[in-house]
Amino acid sequence: MTRNKYMYMALAFCGLFVGCSSDDDMVDDTPQSVEYSSGSADFSTYVAVGNSLTAGYGDAALSIQGQEDSYPNIMAQQFALAGGGEFNQPLMNDNLGGMTYMGIPILDNRLILSFATGSPAPVAVEGVPATDVTNVLSGSFNNMGVPGAKIFHLGVEGYGNLSGLLNGSANPYFARFASSPSATVIGDAMAQNPSFFSLWIGNNDVLAYAMAGGDGADQTGNLNPATYGFNDVTDPNVFASVYSTLLQTLTSGGAKGIVANIPDINSLPYFTTVPYNPIPLDAATAAQLNAAFAQYNGGLAQLASLGAITEAEKDKRTIYFEEGMANRLLIVDEDLTDLSAYSLPNYRQTTSDDLIVFTAQTIIGTSVGGDPTMVNGVSVPLADEWVLTPEEQQVVTTARTAYNTTITALASQYGLGFVDVAAALDLVSEGNVTLSGTSFTSDYATGGAFSLDGVHPSARGYAYIANLFITEINETYGSDLPMVDPLDYTALYLE
Repeated sequence: MTRNKYMYMALAFCGLFVGCSSDDDMVDDTPQSVEYSSGSADFSTYVAVGNSLTAGYGDAALSIQGQEDSYPNIMAQQFALAGGGEFNQPLMNDNLGGMTYMGIPILDNRLILSFATGSPAPVAVEGVPATDVTNVLSGSFNNMGVPGAKIFHLGVEGYGNLSGLLNGSANPYFARFASSPSATVIGDAMAQNPSFFSLWIGNNDVLAYAMAGGDGADQTGNLNPATYGFNDVTDPNVFASVYSTLLQTLTSGGAKGIVANIPDINSLPYFTTVPYNPIPLDAATAAQLNAAFAQYNGGLAQLASLGAITEAEKDKRTIYFEEGMANRLLIVDEDLTDLSAYSLPNYRQTTSDDLIVFTAQTIIGTSVGGDPTMVNGVSVPLADEWVLTPEEQQVVTTARTAYNTTITALASQYGLGFVDVAAALDLVSEGNVTLSGTSFTSDYATGGAFSLDGVHPSARGYAYIANLFITEINETYGSDLPMVDPLDYTALYLE
């Protein structure tokens, strides 16, 4: 079997890069003075608290361009029209996005779309990043978005301590701009005495588990986040307690603000781009594979006849390939009944209910150890980290629903603006959003809404989100801030 690379996209680039317009009609282009009101809000000192989505992360990295196109920075520019003050960000040193520790690379550069092989593929841009984590920035920063942060990290002392980078107790992004080694994210935010804040946090508390294909633990019932692994799901009670404390702290000086909820993973191209059935096979290869799995299938049939497993489970686990372009992937499913006592592994093929993580495309169809008969996803099963099974999806859904219930309730309790980003991105993924007649979807690379990492918005996507925030701010606080035109922002960077 020859190796196949699967890139599941056909690129239509028209309109993706920058928005532009022209008008040949004679118009009066004399600038008109417009006064905007902040309503009952005070934008003089705006502080944004959150994770990578707040920082402006995109294309799998944080870069100057991404930070400048972050939704808080876009909002701050609009706030400036109604009394908003300066908005400082802990800018990276370049647009490569990578980071070093005393010259040693610790974070990869951002992704670009390469056509070097003739087929479009996301690759890391070449170059040595100029951002070294040991070059700590001075001053205070209004954008307190820390990529990788979970909700409970915001109050952890030492989360920005350089000495903690080696054992994983500190975050390299926060280490660059923490006010001291013992500082906390929320403490540095409050040190600025914010008059207005935004809080969008909690995505990583469940997204890390999902992106790892469920290769983590559901910590529901464990109230000690110090014992959590990075890919673990945060207990909903821990989430609720920390979120309440964050809002109590942020509003303690009289600040008003706005919060947002957590999107459904099904609205993210990271989970919807790679199909569950991407394997092309000729008749001879399909027959060869079926012969190889005949003993496994026979064992299942025997167990079913003895009543050791149900017919439904036998059917679910039976491996079958056929000639054609749409064969299902072979995977390991740890949620299946353990049949190791019968010398049968937990193998099955994927169904339309499974979500294949985007990074699986780097391994699907590749040979193991150079043996052409040992092919990942075909004759060799994909490990748990590459597939989010229905059972694992339910873990994500249960946690996200609990988190969003908390966010909605506490936003109401504190009288804050609330942005239903989840519903908005659902509309995008369903193809129900256009921008001035321009398509705006979650399709990987071509849709315009998401960057090349498949999780974080593009610059255009962040502009769209900024408008969601601005709309809610105007409604909640009686301001009349103008929207931005998302088409003025890039949908896809090629260099």
